[in-house]
Order: sequence, then structure tokens, then C-alpha cells
Amino acid sequence: MNPLTNVKNVIKLSEHELQNNATGKASWHDMYRDSAWIFVGGFPYTLTEGDLICVFSQYGEIVNIHLVRDKETGKSKGFCFICYEDTRSTILAVDNLNGIKILNRTIRVDHVMDYKPPKDDKSDGTLETCAPLPQVYAGNIKGEDDKKSSSSSSDRKKRK
Repeated sequence: MNPLTNVKNVIKLSEHELQNNATGKASWHDMYRDSAWIFVGGFPYTLTEGDLICVFSQYGEIVNIHLVRDKETGKSKGFCFICYEDTRSTILAVDNLNGIKILNRTIRVDHVMDYKPPKDDKSDGTLETCAPLPQVYAGNIKGEDDKKSSSSSSDRKKRK
């Protein structure tokens, strides 16, 4: 399928969700909840990892990036894989950056289900794994924070 057709299809899915207030399990993004990787394609060959991080870090902390390069020349092939610290950032990036133009080229941004970055002989192994952060709210019972904040605000009033 043509990459620009993919861009349009993802945009249609996102617009449909907005119109129908689809959230949680009803969202098409839910099937990617266990992956913090996105695919980015169609960008100019002159962009570096640093350029891509500047653009994509506005939606979350990037923990890994794999810019695919030609093995012989080392030049970019115009696509990469980016891993965010959590999956919420992937949703924001896909919804907001898919179909934008960078240096007069329309880029494609989409989720990736099961991506494994290539093993690099020079790598120390710190960035080879990338998983979403678990959505755990440990120690926070509903209303517990409310009590703390109300008591601290009353303490501030007493001090004044």
C-alpha cells in the first residue's frame, strides 16, 4: 500500500475516534498498549538522530532511536523506529505528527507492535530493551492525596 494512503487511513481512524469519543478499549490505539515503539518514515535523508529527537521529544521522553542506515554508505534510508518511555507518548506522536511535512516531505508515523532493535556489537546493552512503564498507582488510595492537600492548604492559611 502506498505510504501516503497509510497516512490518510491513520488520520481517518483518529478523526473517527474524536467524533465518537472512543477511549480505552474502544480506541484503535489500545491494541498497541504493550509497545512503546513507533515507526517514522518518509523524512528527508539529511535528518539525523538528533533532529528526529528534537521533533519527537515534544510528546514524551525518548529512550531509544534506531535510524535505519545503508550498511555500505552509512546514509539514512529515510525511516526510523523510536521508543518512548511510556505508551501514552506513542499515541500523542501518532495522532499529532502523522502526515505533517518536514522539509517539504510528508512523514508517516504509526505504531509498531513487536519491534526489536538490532543488536550492536558496540552497544553496552542499556538501550536495547524498551518497554512501556507499568500503569501502577502504588500507595495511592482514592482520596488519600485529597486529605493531604486539604490539610496542607489549611496549614498554609494558619501560617498567614
